[in-house]
Amino acid sequence: MAEPEKPQEAVRKKKSRLPFLAGLLLAAILGSGSFFAVFAGYILGPAAEEHATSPEADALAGIQFLPIDSIVISLGAAGKNQHLRMTSQVEVDKAHAADVKQLMPRILDVLNAYLRAVEVAQLQDPAALIRLRSQMLRRIQVVTGEGRVRDLLITEFVLN
Repeated sequence: MAEPEKPQEAVRKKKSRLPFLAGLLLAAILGSGSFFAVFAGYILGPAAEEHATSPEADALAGIQFLPIDSIVISLGAAGKNQHLRMTSQVEVDKAHAADVKQLMPRILDVLNAYLRAVEVAQLQDPAALIRLRSQMLRRIQVVTGEGRVRDLLITEFVLN
């Protein structure tokens, strides 16, 4: 008796899943081992960070922030009683901090004069703060001398 012929597809052997499962298991073991090494600090841990000094950290060590007294300016017509209150700080190199501190009355004067000249509509524009800040910084740099003041930080800008 002859056996019935099987289709050719059934004759082919199924591929083994063993290499796939072994690769998957190996990837899981290596991934969890890498995670543990980083999490425990063996790789990229605090010891590796202690030896590397970043240029940003060195740059931060050389700066100082000097507060500028709050400025209150009356705006518009006398009957409206609108006021602007601004509090800010200047970022300076530590080597120039004493010089800039000595010139603080001139800085306040130039800021008062500039802010009084700005129209109320410009102050109310939300996008105007960036322009105002850059204008005030430039005026401060002219008063203090080039290279002494790095930046102007506005910490409070209130219209009421």
